[in-house]
Amino acid sequence: MRKSIATVSVSGTLTEKLEAIAAAGFDGVEIFENDLLACPLSPEEVRARAADLGLGIDLYQPFRDFEAVPADVLAGSLRRAERKFQVMRRLGADLLLVCSNVSPAAIGDDELAAEQLRLLAERAAEYGVRIAYEALAWGRHVNEYLHAWRVVRMADHPNLGTCLDSFHILSRGSDPIGIEAIPGEKIFFLQLADAPLLAMDVLQWSRHYRCFPGQGNFDLAGLTASVLRTGYAGPLSLEVFNDVFRQASTERTALDGMRSLIALEQSLDGLSHPAVPAGFAFAELADTGTLGGLLTALGFARTGVHASKPVELWSQGEARLLLNARDQVADPALVAIGLDSPDPGGAVKHAGALLSPVLPRERAPEDAPLDAIAAPDGTEIFFCDTAWLADFGPGAAIPGRITHIDHVALTQPLHYFDEAALFYRSVLGLRPQESLELPDPYGLLRSKAMSAPDGAVRMVVNIAHVGAGQQPWQHLALACDDVVAVARRLRAEHPDLLLPIPDNYYDDLEARYEVDPELRRLGVLYDRDGAGGEFLHLYTVTAGRVFFELVQRLGGYQGYGAGNAPIRLAVQHAGA
Repeated sequence: MRKSIATVSVSGTLTEKLEAIAAAGFDGVEIFENDLLACPLSPEEVRARAADLGLGIDLYQPFRDFEAVPADVLAGSLRRAERKFQVMRRLGADLLLVCSNVSPAAIGDDELAAEQLRLLAERAAEYGVRIAYEALAWGRHVNEYLHAWRVVRMADHPNLGTCLDSFHILSRGSDPIGIEAIPGEKIFFLQLADAPLLAMDVLQWSRHYRCFPGQGNFDLAGLTASVLRTGYAGPLSLEVFNDVFRQASTERTALDGMRSLIALEQSLDGLSHPAVPAGFAFAELADTGTLGGLLTALGFARTGVHASKPVELWSQGEARLLLNARDQVADPALVAIGLDSPDPGGAVKHAGALLSPVLPRERAPEDAPLDAIAAPDGTEIFFCDTAWLADFGPGAAIPGRITHIDHVALTQPLHYFDEAALFYRSVLGLRPQESLELPDPYGLLRSKAMSAPDGAVRMVVNIAHVGAGQQPWQHLALACDDVVAVARRLRAEHPDLLLPIPDNYYDDLEARYEVDPELRRLGVLYDRDGAGGEFLHLYTVTAGRVFFELVQRLGGYQGYGAGNAPIRLAVQHAGA
């Protein structure tokens, strides 16, 4: 289908927006009026620039507070509309978005609203313009999409139809099934926006927290499917108001918007996603020569060296870590993740279709043919079968208490958080969990977990709103079969390796749960879910940007001990 986006959805000047939108592969744009008013180019020049970039101008918006007004107000509104029609003719736009009236002076009279909208449509027809009437969720009298459709039907003019906006429909909890009663030819435009579920005024929610499909909690696929069943053949268009997007890279945001529409279209077409990764094949860390000792203390052993690269394989159970002696690395850092995939080639092809960059690889003729893509924060993601292990020789498995990689947590730049959530959801097929905001001594940690249905792959995406100079940490969580036994050994042999947990934490823990007093001595943290599942975990001190978490899940626990994260953050900052 044709794909469009409102210029308000990305940052920059109008010309910058048009260039980024075209580069992302969109077919058309909605010109937001403020963008045009602030542009030094004439409407004719904007029209020519869009055409040169291969963009159609699908909609001009918004026109506000027109219908259901007293007669003396109507005359002025019609003069205002005439001027807009003239601008649209110069701009080459033939569809105007009219929002339902929010003015206190609006009259609650559907017949009057329909009569005045019919008059507007008659004037519009003289300029070759159509009117798309939209119910704002906070409209004075018309705030439901079916109410807007009733007014359009009463007006009964071929140049008047309705605009459906997913935010205005779903934010009110309206059932989109009613869309299927509207003839497709009377749906003039479809605007799509997702959003997180927030308990707040709907106007503020709309103006600041909309996001692209797949980045929030709305069922955009269900709503869009209902629209398409009417026979609607117009664009899928994004209209997003978001404070972070307004500050982010114009090019990245436009590309992310296109990725969201491709993923939505794939879901509508029933295209199968390549099999979700079956587990972590490895995690790769850039090493400055300091991590080998830490891994040895944790029970890992070096089990291989890459045949052609300065990379070592360290193993314990099914947990495999690669230490890469990269040049020009100031501190240890997590740089790549390998995922077990039943179809590596198909996974890479799927990622490419979703506009994820496939990274060029230098390999010797005998190296395993691994392909990698770039996650939004630059971390390399490899799709692997078992062939990659042959690059490191026939190393034997090393038994130990650590059994596998449980999850990986990556701190994102502020502007990449929603992009990362969409990436892991659409490219890897991971399911998002609730977004959390956790206190940090110097700010706030926002976190969203993403996991495979069976929990074999768990990713945690974080952004840290912290003071200047604070370090963005990454961490690897390693699953243990007995974390208490590991803690006893580490406390006895490497006491400085473990993050010290304050006694005050254990005073509170013991007031809430009956737990083994030994947890206090060992520095093991504890959590329990509502179903009785338990989580025991401990943290190492930080090496560069990286620290390790050792975890044990009992009784089907699926969380991440999020309630303990503020304790960890406070101790880490104190020791930084």
